[in-house]
Amino acid sequence: MEQVLELSYALDTFYFLMAGALVMWMAAGFTMLEAGLVRSKNTTEILAKNVGLFSIASLTYMLVGYNIMYGEGLNSIIPGLSFLVGADNTTAEVLAGGDDAPYYSNMADFFFQLVFVATAMSIVSGAVAERMKLMSFFIFAVALTAFIYPVQGYWTWGGGFLDEIGFSDFAGSGIVHMAGAAAALAGVLVLGARKGKYGKDGEVRAIPGANMPLAALGTFILWLGWFGFNGGSQLQISTVEDANAVAMIFANTNLAAAGGVIGAMIISRILFGKVDLTMILNGALAGLVSITADPLSPSPFSAAIIGMIGGMIVVFAILMMDKKFKIDDPVGAISVHGVVGIWGLIAVTFNNADATILAQLIGIASIFAWVFTASLIVWLAIKAIMGVRVSEEDEYNGLDQSECGMEAYPEFSNKK
Repeated sequence: MEQVLELSYALDTFYFLMAGALVMWMAAGFTMLEAGLVRSKNTTEILAKNVGLFSIASLTYMLVGYNIMYGEGLNSIIPGLSFLVGADNTTAEVLAGGDDAPYYSNMADFFFQLVFVATAMSIVSGAVAERMKLMSFFIFAVALTAFIYPVQGYWTWGGGFLDEIGFSDFAGSGIVHMAGAAAALAGVLVLGARKGKYGKDGEVRAIPGANMPLAALGTFILWLGWFGFNGGSQLQISTVEDANAVAMIFANTNLAAAGGVIGAMIISRILFGKVDLTMILNGALAGLVSITADPLSPSPFSAAIIGMIGGMIVVFAILMMDKKFKIDDPVGAISVHGVVGIWGLIAVTFNNADATILAQLIGIASIFAWVFTASLIVWLAIKAIMGVRVSEEDEYNGLDQSECGMEAYPEFSNKK
């Protein structure tokens, strides 16, 4: 019996770590996607931004964020405050057995949750691209990963009030994706649009990205990483029931992404008369965001439909953000992760009998209100203290030189 418990513990810990490694690989996906969708003169800066934010998230979540999210709270709304990650489980605790015995390493859980908070911050990166000061972005990354994200994470995954009312978000359509989009929206509103994006009469001017192969590569990397994102959220794989659940989650995750591509492809063909690559790339991500709130309950066919609807929604959302609201989001992150994140949370009620629309709506409103308001306050404070936007000259010349002192593609530079 002891050998069985130890083997089960080792297997679940190993699976959890490998799932976390897949999610960490999503950082490369966001980096490549954003590097492809910005102009060449801003590529080095976007690369530095993504490497930096992951490192910041790793340290701040270790220092305080993890304990805020999973520590002892003052009540179901206000989490507690403590520092550093605690000790791991002992052999005696594992071999005690029973419902309260740990079945994977605490450090594996910390690592898995860490890569989720980094994902949320990566969403912000693309939305504020091409005009934000790099150090201002990094300071905001500290606030989001150390405090803003963990507080709302505590409300559900930490056993807070949203968990108590039955709000359901299996792998984070709201807790990760909509939260990241809410923080991004606050930043974009404070920052303003890129120079030349909108004309005097309000017309929208397209600013094409520099490298579509990189954008496509980034999408496929994210698609792959999402199997860890959703599959790892099952937490275990050592029983027949859990193994079957993980297999269903993988299948549904893939089908939702494929459905999102088809949905976006259909709508872009109808609206533009052509298949827009950027729209179908965002359609894949929209399908993935759509199914993240519940990748286990739907049938494979239902998962594909949920993803397809998400892919259709994201095309209209991107156009509305751009044309009607004049919200300049170079990569469509607010639409993909925010608007479609809301759809994913609502779609939970179609297949999960335990989820109610009231609980889902309360969760949506609570997460968005907290993250948007807290983020807006932080963005405004950074703006008042050190500014958030580069000069017009630096924006024109590109952030690669002004923020990083080097170009990503120096051989293509017109400068002598």
